[in-house]
Amino acid sequence: MPRRFVAIEGLIGVGKTSLCRLLAKEWGARLILEPWEHNPFLASFYENRDRYAFAAQMFYMASRSAQQLSLRQADLFDELVVADYIFQKDRLFAEETLEGDELDLYDRFARMLGTSAPSPDFVLFLDAPTEVILGRINKRGISSEQVIQAAYLDSLRERYYALWDRYTDAPIYVLDTSTIDYTNPSDATGQKTILALLQGWLDGRPVPGAPQPYQAPSGASQLGLFK
Repeated sequence: MPRRFVAIEGLIGVGKTSLCRLLAKEWGARLILEPWEHNPFLASFYENRDRYAFAAQMFYMASRSAQQLSLRQADLFDELVVADYIFQKDRLFAEETLEGDELDLYDRFARMLGTSAPSPDFVLFLDAPTEVILGRINKRGISSEQVIQAAYLDSLRERYYALWDRYTDAPIYVLDTSTIDYTNPSDATGQKTILALLQGWLDGRPVPGAPQPYQAPSGASQLGLFK
């Protein structure tokens, strides 16, 4: 196992991969990035979910499992490893896109492959209002993503928080990325702020005002949190 392992999670377009790349640049972190751009079924899935959901999901599960296995076998001298997902999120998307026999078959493979996934020191969940995320998706201009709708993002957010309600492998911190810009190289303040937050959590000495570990609300749904 690497000495330190941090997982950055969040909805599509919220800025998780940008943050991972910042940590690689500033701290020399080893990156484990989702293989989304290599999924040959992704564009077809966005256009026809019913037909291509199973193929797209199985590709992701196999790719993520292979990455997690390599992470478990990582060089013990890696100071920091940063991933832009946790393996458990794979089923979160499967719940959204699969049902019936396809979901049952997915679960059979997931139970076999998920045992290789290591636990992070903590998870940082990046969130933002749905309209902000849609604006970022539009701005980055990936053609296959332009059909993503607000309802899809809202449903995924609800499933994320349902996952956090039962997740016990590591502390979870939630950060609204609409209040901080670390993607602009000319905005040194935003980058310094996010790096200080992460360093504080890694050291066990959170900076003043930093988000506290996520606590599951009693009986409360997170759907519509940013609506």
